[in-house]
Amino acid sequence: MRLPIIHHPDYAVSFPGGRHFPGDKFGQLAQYLRRTGCIDEKNLFVPEEACMDWLSLVHCPRYIEAVAGQTLDRAAERRIGFPVTPWAAYRTRLSAGGAVLAGRLALQYGAACNTAGGGHHAHRDFGAGYCIFNDVAVALAVLRHEGLITRALVVDLDVHQGDGTAAIFRNDADIFTFSIHCSDNFPGRKSPGDLDIALPKGTGDADYLKALAIHLPGILDHHGPGLVFFNAGIDPHEKDDLGKLKLTEAGIRIRDQYVVDACMARGIPIASVIGGGYSSDKPRLARLHASVIEAAFSRFSSV
Repeated sequence: MRLPIIHHPDYAVSFPGGRHFPGDKFGQLAQYLRRTGCIDEKNLFVPEEACMDWLSLVHCPRYIEAVAGQTLDRAAERRIGFPVTPWAAYRTRLSAGGAVLAGRLALQYGAACNTAGGGHHAHRDFGAGYCIFNDVAVALAVLRHEGLITRALVVDLDVHQGDGTAAIFRNDADIFTFSIHCSDNFPGRKSPGDLDIALPKGTGDADYLKALAIHLPGILDHHGPGLVFFNAGIDPHEKDDLGKLKLTEAGIRIRDQYVVDACMARGIPIASVIGGGYSSDKPRLARLHASVIEAAFSRFSSV
């Protein structure tokens, strides 16, 4: 069995009014993974949409209904960053379904990667920052509801703090939320997680990777998660349009390999989502987003 990779052609979509949201990067990522041999017909899994029952484990019914019926007011849509059309609603359910599938496959095989996801700004009753539903939170809730996991860890290395995920699991002792992000970036008001490392603007590879190495092993060893969800946002990259950190491409790759290796060496299943990445240079975005998948692919192949 090769590394399971989850992808759907409908991940690749641009939303009207989403000025910075590079919807076409998802298709380019899949093309890149095919060119490099990471995806073939033997390890490609196609997700289904998250059903309403799954979404309701995390999000309040009124909000789910407003998204489904496209009845959010303009203020709510502005907070999300684009109009919530029927297509946008379908696509976010699909991304959540991909996260659920990634979690299932990671538990079965040890690792799995979704080529979308990372909607960590979505709260129980509202969306924000290009996030409608919180796919990782939905996946964890579904897997717990089905008795497949008890304890889990969210490793969120997007440049923006995962305020929605932190808020959803704030009083949940079994879900540990760990975030390394830029202190001077969106969201303006952070939601405290279990461990938040807020780095100053301009932080580069050395200090970033040091912070990761100081904290991640202890969390893995002391929390004892049955599953890790890794939000591998690439917006800490030095050339990202919305990031304010200064990681190089090499730094991103070292980061991703470190997280994958730390989990798999301990026998902890890891599921990844790609998180944020914003640039007009789509080939670079695809290459950087592939980093976590290539890290898992190489580790998975060597086991």
